Amino acid sequence: MQDRPALRTDAAPARAVPALAADLPEAAPAATPRLERADGPVPAELPPPPMATPRPHRVAAGGLEWTDEYHWLRERENPEVIAHLEAENAYTDAVMARAGDLPERVFREMVARIQETDLSVPEAIDGWLYYSRTEAGKQYPIFCRRRGSMEAPEEVLLDQNLLAEGKDYCRVAALEPSPDHALLAWTVDHDGSEEYVLEVKDLRTGALLPDRVAPVAGNLAWAADSRTLFYTTLDATHRPWRVHRHRLGTDPALDPVVLEERDEAFFAHVHLARSRAVVLVDLASHTSSESWFIPADRPEEVPRVIRPRAANVEYEVEHHGDRFLLLTNAGARNFRLMSVPVGDPGTPGWVEVIPGSDAVKLDGLDAFERHLVVYERERGLRQVRVIPDAGEPYRIPFPEPVYSIRRNENPDHRTRVLRFTYTSLVTPSSVIDWDLDARTWTMRKQQVVNGGYDAAHYRSERVHAVAPDGVEVPISLVWKEPLVRDGARPLFLQGYGAYGSSWDPAFSSPYLSLLDRGFVVGIAHVRGGEELGRAWYEDGKLARKPNTFTDFIACAEHLVREGWTAPGRLAINGGSAGGLLMGAVANLRPDLFGAVTAEVPFVDVVHTMLDPTLPLTVIEYDEWGNPNDPEVLRLLRSYSPYDNVRAQAYPPMLVTAGLNDPRVQYWEPAKWVARLRARKTDGNPLVLRTNMGAGHAGASGRYDYLREIAFKYAFVLHVLGVDG
Repeated sequence: MQDRPALRTDAAPARAVPALAADLPEAAPAATPRLERADGPVPAELPPPPMATPRPHRVAAGGLEWTDEYHWLRERENPEVIAHLEAENAYTDAVMARAGDLPERVFREMVARIQETDLSVPEAIDGWLYYSRTEAGKQYPIFCRRRGSMEAPEEVLLDQNLLAEGKDYCRVAALEPSPDHALLAWTVDHDGSEEYVLEVKDLRTGALLPDRVAPVAGNLAWAADSRTLFYTTLDATHRPWRVHRHRLGTDPALDPVVLEERDEAFFAHVHLARSRAVVLVDLASHTSSESWFIPADRPEEVPRVIRPRAANVEYEVEHHGDRFLLLTNAGARNFRLMSVPVGDPGTPGWVEVIPGSDAVKLDGLDAFERHLVVYERERGLRQVRVIPDAGEPYRIPFPEPVYSIRRNENPDHRTRVLRFTYTSLVTPSSVIDWDLDARTWTMRKQQVVNGGYDAAHYRSERVHAVAPDGVEVPISLVWKEPLVRDGARPLFLQGYGAYGSSWDPAFSSPYLSLLDRGFVVGIAHVRGGEELGRAWYEDGKLARKPNTFTDFIACAEHLVREGWTAPGRLAINGGSAGGLLMGAVANLRPDLFGAVTAEVPFVDVVHTMLDPTLPLTVIEYDEWGNPNDPEVLRLLRSYSPYDNVRAQAYPPMLVTAGLNDPRVQYWEPAKWVARLRARKTDGNPLVLRTNMGAGHAGASGRYDYLREIAFKYAFVLHVLGVDG
């Protein structure tokens, strides 16, 4: 297989930054935190914050040497580490006790808005109607089906509440009925580590089969015989790298390896095509991809490659009759749609179906028997183009100027109805059935928001800030009317900006706990995402990564300058790579923010990227750069939040972590908080909350998840003095 694609060298130089704080002497420990209420300071009889003992650890790379004094916090099995995390949790509880019952009140508000006993819109597959439902007081969905109509008797396929009994965490990744609908296969993670167990149930008897495989990745695929399963396993760095074939009734230990991906920059994923004619194996890095196929009715055949990988060439595959349809950036920065014959996909006889465009990014594809559906992105908004096999292509019209749509599964290859979810910052999520021939729109279900929510009382708008290099950066905003832009409103500004992941404006009922208290809620669509096409992504990665940070600061400055809020009223939030964004801007402009919430933040960038034994590190070279290159190392050290903590005043900060997180290891936020405690010069609250039984996504149960959001919002409300 080919080597990894070379690191880009044509990117703009990084923004100059001051000397690294990591190379500066430590400041004295910060003063005991104090909290403010709207009516003034409240005496805080708090214990002193936990102070991790610095233990110098020398690091050498790229011709440089430096000290990482909190390296020891990586020692997961060290009782001192667990004790430190527990002490941080206890301190967080003590700090937040000053907020009284505010977290509980916000949580109760959020629960009161949701339809606790609810039913999803059924999905028709081969005469069966599959759906999920929830029951009041239960954390997890119950997966069910009925034969022919919703008046038929209900058959419970899997009650996730029973699956979760006695466990703090339970997340189901794949849930797939066999093609003959007699069996059900699923993968489940019980600790947040993203190591799954594959199980199979006989739906005719209700019995679990002995075909249990663990640990596996979350994806799986059935072959046409309903007796053969494909799944992926993990290597030592937690990378999905091998695809296995399992025949029911045989020993999983003897399952043959169908495909093995040895390049550490590529992940493997297996799924059954919508046509159910082929099983697809996708191998992908952040910049290249390669797909293989196996005839679903001949599962023991050797996989065949569709298009061999090439540096910086990505493609996504849909099977359509005797053709494969490929969305690819080969020859088109914003992707184009190509058609290739199944019988000989490697030939030059590719046909262009939709050419590339500088203005429109092709985001995704669904292929049905008589229609192609192409998901596009233009001027920051998602569009849906329908291409009938007879007739002219057209776009589906949407009723609001700023909105978002989400693809649904649409598992029936023969369907004439496209199902998607429509939403905006003021419109609750709505399941829409679009008749592809009649061009009619039917709302099948709209998210219920209890408590008298009226969208007419809220307004959303998109504004633009100007970045230091003159680029306009979109900001999506929502608020409750009336609005006076006098700087008095508190504002909750969110951002991500990485991996080409777009943060589209969508309704969130938890936002109402902020909006109804006078907040404006915003999303900064900074570079590094793909809201404005592939160029928007490329201008926020590798050597251009600092654009993400300066874009966000420009958005915050614009909102202050235009009277939307004021620095002391501006709270900011981001998670994972968005947590990196929070750490970077807090170092650069701590004076601009009244509160920071950073969830499972990727803040120890240098040390993580220098360790190829960690999950995700090698594949991340294409996103952040390989620090074994001295120039890249200097760039990473110029913005890594942990390496740039300095002796200055920081705003109040809430940081979260997951002990079992395989994506951002718990020690990154723990080390960051330890260094902040040692160096910051203010008395503002700094708290770390580690979920000791979960991973990257936080709590798995719906009520526990709302508790985490309520806690975050309560912290923001309290430190900004908006307790009402």
